Amino acid sequence: MGFGLLASKPRGLRRAAGAAAADSWLAYTVNVRLHLWLFRFSDELSIEEEAERKVGWLLKTIFFVTAGVAGYHFFPYMGDNLIQQSVSLLRVKDPLFKRMGASRLTRFAIDDERRKKIIELGGAQELLNMLSTAKDDRTRKAALQALDALLHSDEALASMHQIGAVSIIRSLPNSPEDAEVEGFKLSLMKRFQDLRYDVPS
Repeated sequence: MGFGLLASKPRGLRRAAGAAAADSWLAYTVNVRLHLWLFRFSDELSIEEEAERKVGWLLKTIFFVTAGVAGYHFFPYMGDNLIQQSVSLLRVKDPLFKRMGASRLTRFAIDDERRKKIIELGGAQELLNMLSTAKDDRTRKAALQALDALLHSDEALASMHQIGAVSIIRSLPNSPEDAEVEGFKLSLMKRFQDLRYDVPS
């Protein structure tokens, strides 16, 4: 009986060892499969992210190209409307609105095409009207600054001379308190003098 017990122990140990080995192999297999799955998942995720980035850049490119084409066709008309609105502000009696309109025209007058458009829409005439009726230096300075931005071509100077710009600018009162007003006056008169327009029109 004692021998039977001794013989049964090694068999029990062998079974336990076999079970442990089986568990270890199962754990190893599960671990390997898990790593493989994680690798494939990570790889698929990277592919998806790369695809999303490419699609995102494609959509952005399409958007910017579309916006550029629309802007190329639409903005010139919008710019003309803004210039017209600015000229309309010069016709308002309130000096604040006049200064706003003149300030906007100063910003718009950045090339010959826009300067010509401002003159065609009556901006130069309205600026001269604003200048001749101004009661304070701030309003005069805003008008002079806009005129200074407009008069960068012989054609513009000729147009301004025809509508009496020289006599209006010459008749402005001196402004010892605002050097900028005097500076704009002298600059404009010099341009007319250079083209021999410094005579009453």
